[in-house]
Amino acid sequence: AYRMKQNDENKNDKTERIQQVRSMWTIIMEILASLKNEKEVVDYVLKGSVGQYVLDGAKVVFRVPWLLACRVESDVHQHWRGNVYEAEKLNFLTVIQLLNEALRTLRDELHQSELIPQLAYIENISVTCKELLQNLQANRLKLKQQHYVPRRGSISRKQEDWEVKWKSFLGLCPLNLTLAQDPVSSVQFI
Repeated sequence: AYRMKQNDENKNDKTERIQQVRSMWTIIMEILASLKNEKEVVDYVLKGSVGQYVLDGAKVVFRVPWLLACRVESDVHQHWRGNVYEAEKLNFLTVIQLLNEALRTLRDELHQSELIPQLAYIENISVTCKELLQNLQANRLKLKQQHYVPRRGSISRKQEDWEVKWKSFLGLCPLNLTLAQDPVSSVQFI
């Protein structure tokens, strides 16, 4: 019985150790998998492969669309000017700048397409405001016709009021008084 007990304990110990080894092996494999990219970089450097691949653009044909070329040529705010090819090699700085300009163009076009609904809304508002302005102008004209007193009528009415006041004060209108006097006969020589 004692030996059976020891055999059972030995089997349990072996099973536990096998489980521990398996779990440790799983952890090690996960670590190696996560370090795979770093290992490849180190292997690449150790093999001496650094600098073997050079991007020169000698066999690359780069075509600039007409619209982009016009935009770049007409843009006076651009601080860069350059050729796509220099010494028969692709100038990557110019290519990147052209690609950035193409992205800006795309962004502007997308922004304009987003503005179209807003422009329609603004256009509706302006049409409504125009109609309101026309209604207000029509009302103003109507009020002006109803309450407008011509100037000549107003002046003649005021002139009549003054003549009445002068007649009540002097008995004659000053203009008539002046015309009634003969300027030659009023001058007396002594």
